[in-house]
Amino acid sequence: MSDIQSILSIAKRTLETESKAIHNLIGQLDEQFAHAVQHIFESKGRVVVSGVGKSAIIASKIVATLNSTGTPAIFMHAADAIHGDLGTIQENDIVICLSKSGNTPEIKALLPLIKIAKNKLVGITGNMDSILAKQADFVLNTFVEKEACPNNLAPTTSTSAQMAMGDALAICLLELRGFSSSDFAKYHPGGSLGKKLYLRVADIVVNNQKPEVDVNSSVKEVIVEISEKMLGVTAVMKQGKVVGIVTDGDIRRMLSKHDNISDLTAKDIMTSNPKSIEVDMLAIKALNLLQEKGISQLLAFDNGSYAGVVHIHNLINEGIL
Repeated sequence: MSDIQSILSIAKRTLETESKAIHNLIGQLDEQFAHAVQHIFESKGRVVVSGVGKSAIIASKIVATLNSTGTPAIFMHAADAIHGDLGTIQENDIVICLSKSGNTPEIKALLPLIKIAKNKLVGITGNMDSILAKQADFVLNTFVEKEACPNNLAPTTSTSAQMAMGDALAICLLELRGFSSSDFAKYHPGGSLGKKLYLRVADIVVNNQKPEVDVNSSVKEVIVEISEKMLGVTAVMKQGKVVGIVTDGDIRRMLSKHDNISDLTAKDIMTSNPKSIEVDMLAIKALNLLQEKGISQLLAFDNGSYAGVVHIHNLINEGIL
């Protein structure tokens, strides 16, 4: 079995090599990057991102990032482009080509076709003397000194640099567009990320039962209500208004203090001024409040009226936590 320290040493060396290469990109940025961003921002078309091999995989990731941050983009494999997929590129589209060498056969064949169609071309390459660099309208330099691969062959550092440059493009465009968290939610409606941005307390409370007892209800009635509604809590009401809360923790504490509970009512064991939240608040706000107070439930209110309960398990089930 390989030595643990040797494995960790290789991993650290790889990350150090790649982090250094990405840091070096800062010094390689110039006005062409800014002009490329401005041109994409002002364009009425989409961004078509293309490449071959590992660069094609990075191109797909850049497309996904652009689309999710407000810049319409589409992937086109360079090899497929010269065999029928060139129609992907429309009149106002801007094409981004990724190639470490800038001289791959597929890229060489694609470049004159882009020029004929008069689409603007952004080249992302590590070779500033390449055909791609010379023919592109804007060149983004992703030169790296070496790959993390000990043979300096497998695309590792170079693809990390390409991805980082794509992220820089996307974030510049995001900020120019004033892309907000609410905009982000529109593009990410599924999964925990989207839910943190759009799911509200009302969306959760509506699916829960609404536990409540009268202030004069017996302890047995309180226990039954908590058990039946399965939220570990019940609101305590007086003349239609919430005056307190009883949790399963309150029940346990009561049993440890009293031998005879037959004469006790909800009023005797409730906690006044319970923690609460409005139904129009984001669910993530409810989570923050629960964690801040170290509790498991919040009463939810709709313009001052008791609407139900949000439980931390609801947030876990929704993927918020």
